Amino acid sequence: MKRIAFLVAMSLTAALGMAQDVPQQWTGTWATAVVKSDKQRMPASGTDLSQSSVRQVIHASIGGKRMRLQLSNEYCTVPVEIKSVYVADWKDSCDIDAKTARYLTFEGKRNVTIQPGKAVYCDPISYNLKPLQRLTITINYGSGLPEVATLHDGSRTTSYIIKGESKPKTKFTNAEKAVHWYNIAALEVEGNGNSIAVLGNSITDGRGSTTDMQNRWTDILAEALQKKGKDIGVLNLGIGGNCVLWDGLGAAAVKRFDRDILGQKGVKTLIIFEGVNDLGCSQDGVQTATKLIESYKKMATKARKAGMKVYGATIMPFKGHDYYKPEHELGRKIVNLWIRESGYFDGYIDFDKLTRDGKNPEALRKEWQEDWLHPNAEGYRIMGEYAAEVMESCLGQ
Repeated sequence: MKRIAFLVAMSLTAALGMAQDVPQQWTGTWATAVVKSDKQRMPASGTDLSQSSVRQVIHASIGGKRMRLQLSNEYCTVPVEIKSVYVADWKDSCDIDAKTARYLTFEGKRNVTIQPGKAVYCDPISYNLKPLQRLTITINYGSGLPEVATLHDGSRTTSYIIKGESKPKTKFTNAEKAVHWYNIAALEVEGNGNSIAVLGNSITDGRGSTTDMQNRWTDILAEALQKKGKDIGVLNLGIGGNCVLWDGLGAAAVKRFDRDILGQKGVKTLIIFEGVNDLGCSQDGVQTATKLIESYKKMATKARKAGMKVYGATIMPFKGHDYYKPEHELGRKIVNLWIRESGYFDGYIDFDKLTRDGKNPEALRKEWQEDWLHPNAEGYRIMGEYAAEVMESCLGQ
């Protein structure tokens, strides 16, 4: 009997060991593209975030029972000291549901130091993250911080900053407000899921959407897919002012592609929706269009090697904006014709056809535009719902 009991115990131990060796599968439910800050984007109350608590709000796309957060210090030359980080369900404005608060750990400890140029993941935690919910992430910073932070500039979402270390029941009522995300980079849920990553500029980042309403076109896409019964994550990797070919606000898309797209977890589909800034700032629209097409090809090839399907989105009209010149418009037409007819992509989303004025097709429809380059909230709603229809049709094949 002892011999049998010993063999059973050994078998169980081996089975548990094998289970632990199985790699965890992660899928992105939220992500953002980080950039280097400047002092204008730091809190007005001080030169940095030292000895402060920052509460940030994000909009998840898919849910899960276990999750992990990525923090980034990629663009700084000194470490970032963090005392603790806790997550909680959002209630309203800066208020959280304290009963849901969970402290994160990093290799078993609440504190973590992120080295220059690096990113870290917290230990996986159990958490009932619901699809489309708003989640708060509160970071208590230590004393050692860079004067400027690694951040995402256009969060379209208010972050709340107070001095000192906060706890889940601490009130942020008189907090300083900033419309940036500091150091947070990605949230992933456990499971062999499926996400769509969107590489874009300010139109994807949400310029013209409503602050704190989570109504960028990618938010609407995530909501529409859930309504259609498609449990698919949507990751917004847009940066305002970003170009495909040249560095601007954030590295050029061709440079940041490996980090911002190939570095995401669980992505099965890529949408490339970028190029208007390249054309609008160019000296030669035709030459720029040719370079854009070559860059699209290179990025699509990389994505396919990583197992993704790749969709192109046509560049929307911009007549009425400072970007508009006949040579820029010619470049836009060349790019859009190639996206529609080359067959290089697995499919395309025709935002140009959707949003253009029927009587003046080089301009956006008046009722959907904010400044003749960016849509307004209604324009983003139309774009997101249309993109969901296209994705549902393509992903169902």
